[in-house]
Amino acid sequence: MIRLNKMTDYAVVMLTRMATEAGVVTASQMAQDSGVPQPTVSKLLKLLGRAGILSSQRGAGGGYVLSRPAEAISVAEIITALEGPISLTACIDGADTSCGSMPLCPMSGNWNRVNQAIQGALDGVSLADMMPRPLEFENNVNLPAQPADNETETIRQ
Repeated sequence: MIRLNKMTDYAVVMLTRMATEAGVVTASQMAQDSGVPQPTVSKLLKLLGRAGILSSQRGAGGGYVLSRPAEAISVAEIITALEGPISLTACIDGADTSCGSMPLCPMSGNWNRVNQAIQGALDGVSLADMMPRPLEFENNVNLPAQPADNETETIRQ
């Protein structure tokens, strides 16, 4: 199973929140708004800042802002900033680790196609795509009238 760690999930929640609000956000404000614990928020803001996803502003009105529009930040970039390069196995091109069986393994290098497909899919999803959409209600829906919960029903005899 491929699963992102909890920190990456928290980061996406925080970043989508930042993308919906204009202006600078402080760590304490983000913790309160997102429900993510303050120490975790602080750590994530620093990591995302180092990766260039966020910009920090110092001073009395300081805090963090997205470094560019949400449409220009990919999910792959967020994952890479927090978890390192996206790789399914140790035997893909550019992996930091290597498998001792690589010289004998018939699969050596074949995982690159799968890894590239996943990387491409994650590159194709932006932070803007991850933002919650408002619920849409249809106008002029002709539904049959329903009795209210507090109305008494007629008892048949």
